Amino acid sequence: MTNKEKALDYFGRRFHCSQSVIAAFADKCGLTEEQALKLGGCFGGGMRNGEVCGACTGALMVLGMLYGHTDENDLESREHANKVTIEMMNRFREKNGSYLCRDILRCNLATPEGTDHARKNDLFAKVCPNAISSAVEILEEIIKENE
Repeated sequence: MTNKEKALDYFGRRFHCSQSVIAAFADKCGLTEEQALKLGGCFGGGMRNGEVCGACTGALMVLGMLYGHTDENDLESREHANKVTIEMMNRFREKNGSYLCRDILRCNLATPEGTDHARKNDLFAKVCPNAISSAVEILEEIIKENE
């Protein structure tokens, strides 16, 4: 199963977009499935406020696990982490028109009305899989470019 198929399978099982992306890469990040799902558990729907899309956030968590810096004196590692973050954000925006959940869904999940609108119009099923797919594709590109 590809990473994209894994991520879409998790999403189909009612996990958040953020959980779906990071869980698809759990083994590459040295995480168990449970750890990945817990780590991504509070980032769906742009942290329930329509902010940065959870699929994008899940991808950033993967990049952090792979390229995040851990030594405060290692500026090269820090700059590299910043570089892959900027690449992820820019490419995600290019593919999806925005990296903000409220722009992608065209409603604000921070309000009950916005969440109702998304549910009634089946936006989570119609829009989110595309965001998840593009996040995984971009993530795979960035990883390949940094090997």
